[in-house]
Amino acid sequence: MASVGFAVGLGNIWRFPYITGENGGAAFVLIYLLCAYAIGVPCLIAELMIGRRGGSSAPKSVEVVARESGRSPIWSWIGGMGVFTAFTISVVYAVVVGWVLKYLFSALSTGFAGVDAAAANQSFSNMLDDSSMMLLWTVVGTLITGGIIFAGVKDGIERAVTVMMPVMFVLLIGLGIYNAFTGGFMTTLEWLFTPDFSKVDGSVVLAAVGQAFFSLSIAMGGMMTYGSYLPKDFSIVGGAALIVFADTMVALLAGFVVFPMVFHFGLDMSSGAGLIFQTLPVAFAQMPGGHVFSVFFFLMLAFAGITSLVGLLESVTAWFDERFDVNRHLSVAAVVLIVTVCSIASVLSYNVWSEVRIAGMNFNDIAEDLPGKVLLPLGGLMIAVFAGWRVLRTHSEDELNTNSTAFVTWRALVRYLVVPAIAVILVSGLI
Repeated sequence: MASVGFAVGLGNIWRFPYITGENGGAAFVLIYLLCAYAIGVPCLIAELMIGRRGGSSAPKSVEVVARESGRSPIWSWIGGMGVFTAFTISVVYAVVVGWVLKYLFSALSTGFAGVDAAAANQSFSNMLDDSSMMLLWTVVGTLITGGIIFAGVKDGIERAVTVMMPVMFVLLIGLGIYNAFTGGFMTTLEWLFTPDFSKVDGSVVLAAVGQAFFSLSIAMGGMMTYGSYLPKDFSIVGGAALIVFADTMVALLAGFVVFPMVFHFGLDMSSGAGLIFQTLPVAFAQMPGGHVFSVFFFLMLAFAGITSLVGLLESVTAWFDERFDVNRHLSVAAVVLIVTVCSIASVLSYNVWSEVRIAGMNFNDIAEDLPGKVLLPLGGLMIAVFAGWRVLRTHSEDELNTNSTAFVTWRALVRYLVVPAIAVILVSGLI
């Protein structure tokens, strides 16, 4: 449940709709689903396997498994890159979680009554211009997340996700069913499932791989960290399949929650990262019972954001604890403080530092593009190379503890499909 919570987050409900809107709809969705199952499942199995066999943080787990297989311990850099990726994403992600909490507060207090398109755009712009308010809500989000991690794996993470995830699924399904009986649903079906492949190029395919890895939390170190907590009798193959199924279903359900409202009320599909925050308040203001539905929606989004941020920070915390040999509570406090301080750069990049650019990109552009287009695909590629070609077959077969056909299929996919596919997509996309 914790791994599902890590995978199912803002990447599905906030990022998936606007990335889909920017990349043409159905063709992107089809490529995303293909990447999630053909590439994501084998990579996820590999991460969980390495984590359980290594029994430590991501870098240490890779090092342990490498040594067992007679390989150089330098392979640990793969896990280290995952921790760095998780940290980079969490700095920006924490700010977006802050946005969600701020909008949840607005939903509770006003329900967005009387909000039109101009007012919604102005409200979002005002929030981005107000550094103090954004930082305040970012701190609230990191403190909630830190409190869950501080309580430990069982008393904190497991207890939180056992409540948050079922509630989130119920809210998401309820909102999707509601939209099935309102305007825009049939248009959404057509837009999501009638592909136009003339819009597909290398950048769209790379965006689909990046979204699959982002939403599945692959190559962020977190799945290896959670893998290290798994008991020996847990089926990694079954667990990975469940995680990917839940993740992709939530992404599609999010489309059926967001897009019908966008189409029905004639809102802007290409609003980018602000799609949910700039368009949905207008829809909530106009629909019957909008106040209640706005609270449900942003509560669901808050649960999704916090459970994913827990996974990101748990990856960094496990490494920090091991690297500096300090107790868990001190590690959590240090990581939360460092992420919060670094998130100031993300906050300021929306206003004061918006014109400060490197190679034409500001801090937030770099912090999103570097993981999404480089670190996640590269990390997934190297995890597949390591698990498929460097880990001894007897070790991986013992760890996966599955029937020979399933194991042979997984190993063949990792070696002969995942590695070349990610390599080609990564190079062509970057070019």
